[in-house]
Parts: sequence; structure tokens; C-alpha cells
Amino acid sequence: MQITTDARGVARVLMNRPEVFNAFNEAMIAELTDAFDQLGQDPAVRVIVLSGQGKAFSAGADIQWMKRAAEATQDWNLADARKFAAMLDGLARCPKPTLAQVHGVALGGGVGLTLACDLAIASSKAQFAVSEARFGILPSVIGPYVVNAVGPRQARRLALTASRIGAQEALQLGLVQQVVEAEALDAAVQTCITELLAGGPQAQAEIKRLMAQLEVGPITPQVRELTAQTIARVRTGDEARDGFAAFLAKQPAPWVPPTSTQD
Repeated sequence: MQITTDARGVARVLMNRPEVFNAFNEAMIAELTDAFDQLGQDPAVRVIVLSGQGKAFSAGADIQWMKRAAEATQDWNLADARKFAAMLDGLARCPKPTLAQVHGVALGGGVGLTLACDLAIASSKAQFAVSEARFGILPSVIGPYVVNAVGPRQARRLALTASRIGAQEALQLGLVQQVVEAEALDAAVQTCITELLAGGPQAQAEIKRLMAQLEVGPITPQVRELTAQTIARVRTGDEARDGFAAFLAKQPAPWVPPTSTQD
């Protein structure tokens, strides 16, 4: 795992096991858990980009890890699965905007990593598969993320067939939000970073916190009250006052890094 942070507060988490296509095992799960916990708490970090070294984003579970799991007890497997679930949850709940930069393949748990991020931009050459059934298991821990992204019917299709799909179909289904040519991937990520850096960091944390509590369905009195309470609290904060003042003065907001306009 390689972690770097630039002067703008853009942290890059690079999965660095290219020899196994960035497949993850117990050690990598622990490293990812720690990385997103620490970066999420670091006030200097504004945006987190997750990517993979080599030819793949992530091929999912390391086959040697799965072999150990198949030979271990159910209690060991439960503890192990809970660690994986906690890692994805920590990524999904990270208060900073997270962006998956996907090239090559994202298979099984690699799809889970993609979906746990707020945003995902993929190369046109990227491929995706919810591939667990091919190994006689199921996409259990990543299942809720798949269902939330594509809906239950498409999630069942992807999981039951374990078929590999291209980037354009992934875009249509909602696995990613943008697809660009391979040579334009870095530039597209930089454009997205610039857009994210223009937003208030506390506002973005509040957006993530609020939207995690909302579901598709009726807008109940409880939901209305939640949204009213949230905006009333945020509007009276320092960041909102600074943001409105900067807008009226036709100046950049104080949280916008001077170099962000150069990306």
C-alpha cells in the first residue's frame, strides 16, 4: 500500500500488489481499514483517491486467502468476514469525498471497493464482474453495495451469472459514474478533484452524513424534520458564513486551494 498527500489535501491510496492484480488478503484489508480511518480524521485531507498499481484495479480476494478461509473454522471465517465488512463500511462512511480511479479489471471485492467510494471514474478498457459464484461462494459482504448501486434485479443478474461486463455497461448500470478513454483517465480524475476541492469540506461531510440516512421512498415527516434540522444547523456555521461572504465578494471561498484551478 502506498499513501501520499499533496499540498492541496488530495490523498492517494495506491493498492500495490500488481503481481496478484491487487487482490487483497488479511494484511491488505487491515491496511485499507487503517488508511481510510486515518485519512478520514486528518483535517489536512480534502479528497481521497483509491487506485491500483499495474494492470488491474483489484481482482478481489487473493486466492491464497480464500484457500485459507475454506480450510478454517466457521468462527474464523466470521471474524474474517467482519473485518472485510468493517473495511468497506469505513470506506463508505469516510467523511471525506472518495474517488475510485478504475483501470483494468475490478472483480468481486474489487467491485465492492469501487462501490464503497462516493465516485468512480473508469477507463473505457476497464472490466467488472461480481465473480464469487465461480468459486462456489457468493458476494455477501459486497452485496448491499451492489444492490444499492444497480438495484436488486440487476444485482441478481450480475451475481448469478458472474459475467464480466465492460465499462460502458457498468456506466449504464450505475457501477461507475463516468467512463473515459484510457489515456484521458488521469485528466478526468484531476477534473473531478478540482470540482471536489471547490466544495466546503464541512458541507461535504454533512452531505455524506445526511444521504447515508436517506432512502428511496416516501418523504415522511421524520425525513422532512431531519433535513430541516440539518440545514438549519449547517447554515449557521462558520463555513456557511465564509462561503456566502466569498460568493457576495466574488472571491474564491477560503477552502479552495490556489493551485486547484491549475488542474
